Amino acid sequence: MARPLRAAVAATGSWIDPDGFRSPAGEVHAWLPGTNQTVCGLPIKKSGFGRFSHIEWSDVQPATGRDADRVTSVCRRCLAGTGQRRDDKPWTRHDPRP
Repeated sequence: MARPLRAAVAATGSWIDPDGFRSPAGEVHAWLPGTNQTVCGLPIKKSGFGRFSHIEWSDVQPATGRDADRVTSVCRRCLAGTGQRRDDKPWTRHDPRP
């Protein structure tokens, strides 16, 4: 299966940012607009997720995203489905011995 290039966001909650836009909150999942499930296979309506078609998946990543203020967790299966590798570490190793 080809990896999705432009995934949107489905989340368990929402909030209104200071600019007046609806933003995701809680647990976030990648979602391809036009489908009825997340990238990891959870049905959107039965799971109670809200759709955020105006926000891209890359914008809710806690390390770099602009819309990640109230995101508590990111689905690891959706991360893998959108192309993030397991061995991508957010840290770097420095010489441990002086």
